[in-house]
Amino acid sequence: MAWDTLLDYRNLVIYQIYVRNHGPNGTFADVEADLNRIRSMGVDVIYFMPIHPIGRINKKGSLGCPYSIRDYEEVNPEYGTKADFRRLIDQAHKLGLKVMIDIVFNHTAHDSRLAAEHPQWFYQDSRGRPVTTVSEWSDVVDLKFTDPALPAYLISVLQGWVRLGVDGFRCDVASLLPLDFWQQARRAVAEVKKGVIWLAESVYAAFIADRRQHGLSAVSDSELYTAFDLTYDYDIWPIWQAAVRGDVPAARYLEALRFQDCIYPANFVKMRCVENHDQLRVMNLADTPQQARAWTALMGFNKGAFFVYAGQEAGAKHRPSLFDIDKVDWGAYTEAGYLNRLMRLKKTEAMKQGHLVWMAAEPAVQAVWCNGEDSLYGVFNVCGAAGALDVSLPDGVYQNLLDDSTVQVDAGRMTMPASGCVVQYNCTQSPPALYAPILDYAIAAQS
Repeated sequence: MAWDTLLDYRNLVIYQIYVRNHGPNGTFADVEADLNRIRSMGVDVIYFMPIHPIGRINKKGSLGCPYSIRDYEEVNPEYGTKADFRRLIDQAHKLGLKVMIDIVFNHTAHDSRLAAEHPQWFYQDSRGRPVTTVSEWSDVVDLKFTDPALPAYLISVLQGWVRLGVDGFRCDVASLLPLDFWQQARRAVAEVKKGVIWLAESVYAAFIADRRQHGLSAVSDSELYTAFDLTYDYDIWPIWQAAVRGDVPAARYLEALRFQDCIYPANFVKMRCVENHDQLRVMNLADTPQQARAWTALMGFNKGAFFVYAGQEAGAKHRPSLFDIDKVDWGAYTEAGYLNRLMRLKKTEAMKQGHLVWMAAEPAVQAVWCNGEDSLYGVFNVCGAAGALDVSLPDGVYQNLLDDSTVQVDAGRMTMPASGCVVQYNCTQSPPALYAPILDYAIAAQS
């Protein structure tokens, strides 16, 4: 991994917005009016799902999917004009926010400009008609990177958006495109603007295996780090979901995190979230709101950028449809304060300069950001356990940074917090013991 700024990116807070369903009118102006509130939570980057015109042929739902794009260079007129979007970017920049947009270069709408003007740039059936390589994606057709004119055009698109003011790209199903394209694109964009953030939506391991079996392009997360700053957490997402549901113990998830530490470059950055537009809301996935908050706190404490999906701060259970007007239920923003505290923790010296140690999985997950006298100790009650638990904290009274309550440790035991607690302490006085991954158990069993 060649990029020098990555350790800064592990402290980013990214906030996902779907313009159509964010505000009452579904416009850029709605989002602009909400920027101060978003910034006040502690967000660094606002990420927009695709803002482009949507295809009509074979569309899904009444309005179509934003990932079925007709023109990469324009904005969806239902959201406003390109000038409106530029004004939104300018206002975000005034507030200290960076702006990231979704880039969908694996496929276009059936009635896209490219499909009409350059059908040779697509996978084609026996009659020369553009087709998709993923049967369930019936509203799109897939680009095929064999003509050098295609990557040249796509790179010019990226450069155009950067010139408009965009600060980063979230690249949809980045694993399905050729790696050399992403490497070339990054170099070319850097010629226009330095410091652009590159987030890859890396895909499930099973998806990569299936693509490779059928002779199609599939790039692993480790390869993507040669072009991207951050990748998705989907390599271990199924394990995390199973742990939240209680289908596997939390220990299995910690083992997967330790495995990531072993197989990726030392400065790798994952995008950590508990929900997004493709996944269930955490308030639906977890058994109780307390467990949902515990898993959210654990993910915010985790190593990597912290990703929040619009509506999460309202404790929303409903995930808005991609294909229709289906507004976020904002309510009273019941979770905003909790998320704000997690976002502030991301900016502490412990999480900027320290190293993370997973210590225990049962009866609650325990972890430490070790940074000498300025360390953070986290306890996350993801299993909803009650009673007392053993901790590696010196006896005393601590302030819970998640809710300002007090937490007492007596004879090495703490009363289990309802969702979790994070406290500041001196790590040098009580060095933590490392939690062993499953691989170590396997080696021990064989010896």
